Amino acid sequence: MKKEDTIDFHIKSCWHSISRMYNQKANMEGITTSMGFVLINIDSNEGTAATKIAPMMGLESRSLTRILKSMEQKGLIRKSPDPVDKRSVRIFLTSMGKEKKSVAVQTVKYFNEQVRNVLSEQEMKSFFTLFEKINRVIQNIQKA
Repeated sequence: MKKEDTIDFHIKSCWHSISRMYNQKANMEGITTSMGFVLINIDSNEGTAATKIAPMMGLESRSLTRILKSMEQKGLIRKSPDPVDKRSVRIFLTSMGKEKKSVAVQTVKYFNEQVRNVLSEQEMKSFFTLFEKINRVIQNIQKA
């Protein structure tokens, strides 16, 4: 079997292209793609509990800890004890963090608009259906 005939080759190849595109934009902003995704997942007004960010992104908590530390050093976020649960920490965006979040959101929106401009509504529905089915296959394989 040639690699071009495998499903995972095309998924991985496409994801690497998307990742490179996002990395280029993030680098121009002085952040990483991971930081951009974290920024997108932090509520701009209420902040977000640190323990909720990793699951939203599918990250290990250790990886998130490193990213948050770097983001704090860059002045993108600040940590504050949760007013209700003092054991918990909330992550808040600084003004610079809000600016970078805006750029990250616009970057994702622009990419999605460009893809939607070249796909029909039926192709979009098929795309989402296809990936839901692939995810179910993955889940079934992991259970076996």
